[in-house]
Amino acid sequence: MIKKELLIGAIIGLIANAVGLYFATLIFGNNADFFNVLKSASSEGILGKLISLGAVLNLIAFFVFIKRKQDYRARGVLLITIIIAVSTFVFKFI
Repeated sequence: MIKKELLIGAIIGLIANAVGLYFATLIFGNNADFFNVLKSASSEGILGKLISLGAVLNLIAFFVFIKRKQDYRARGVLLITIIIAVSTFVFKFI
């Protein structure tokens, strides 16, 4: 039961991050194609920043789960947020 709730939270965290990344590319992409924005962000070295901006939606999911007293789902969202933070840190220095 606990693992299922943690997995649901992790999946929602990934979906929220993907939607946030899409919105960030719409805002900062100057009406370009999603994949073209990602390619140009990667070549300019700002892909990690876009991914981090996408993780802002995880805050909303996290606080919704805390408010509803679904702590294990909130832990799943937090776990994904930490994984994203570490991966953007790694991307920054590679």
